[in-house]
Amino acid sequence: MATTLFALLAIVLYLTAAGGLARPLLSGGQPLSRSALSLAGAAVLIHAGILLSIHRGALDLHFFAALSLVACVVSALTLVVNIWRPVAALGVIVFPLTALLLALDTFVAQPTSPQPLEWQIKLHVTVALFAFSVLSIAAALAILLAIQERALRHRQLGPWLRALPPLTLTETLLFRLIGAGFLLLSLTLLTGILFVDNLFGQHLVHKTVLSIIAWLVFGALLYGRWRHGWRGRSAVNLTLIGMGVLLLAFFGTKAVLELILHRTP
Repeated sequence: MATTLFALLAIVLYLTAAGGLARPLLSGGQPLSRSALSLAGAAVLIHAGILLSIHRGALDLHFFAALSLVACVVSALTLVVNIWRPVAALGVIVFPLTALLLALDTFVAQPTSPQPLEWQIKLHVTVALFAFSVLSIAAALAILLAIQERALRHRQLGPWLRALPPLTLTETLLFRLIGAGFLLLSLTLLTGILFVDNLFGQHLVHKTVLSIIAWLVFGALLYGRWRHGWRGRSAVNLTLIGMGVLLLAFFGTKAVLELILHRTP
């Protein structure tokens, strides 16, 4: 009962924070609300406490639990990004989605028993979690970048556009996040090679192949940026393609195994 109430509180805080960040984008006021970020910070702390409570402090990798965990980490990183480089619209995208995934894990998902994991696998999963989270934020920024570019191209200079950071700053932040995510994804693949013994027995072949494809896409994007100055639509498209492949790798195969085939990965 207490967990349900705390989950509802976190959901309300996430949505209220998103609304607080969205209001200036619609009215052309101050581009960032510190009070909204404070509400989101409280929501993240409650969310983390709920994850520890529901899953008994273990690293639960079942479908809805993993989604909720990733959402919590993405929201926390969104707060860090906004402290470093204010991008209010990022929270408008991330926080409502996090609220939805928390609701699914709390009210829809069946109770699960986390499987004990060796420290090597925990390290591999933790690095993978941060890689996916950082690249998720990069994908959200890529969407914002595409919207900004389209609005500028068609001279749709509304108040929301003036509230966003300059295009060059958004693009710089995008590539910094992609660089950090690429490094973490490289470490994910490396720790997977070192620590995962049986790819076929653990249903990890598809996940590994898709992760390598995503790694190649992000690597090509970073090389193109460094060597040829890729930016704009090319950067946005490759970022979204890479993230789409990574989403299939992390959660597409997991959804098929658990929700359709009812197998434990």
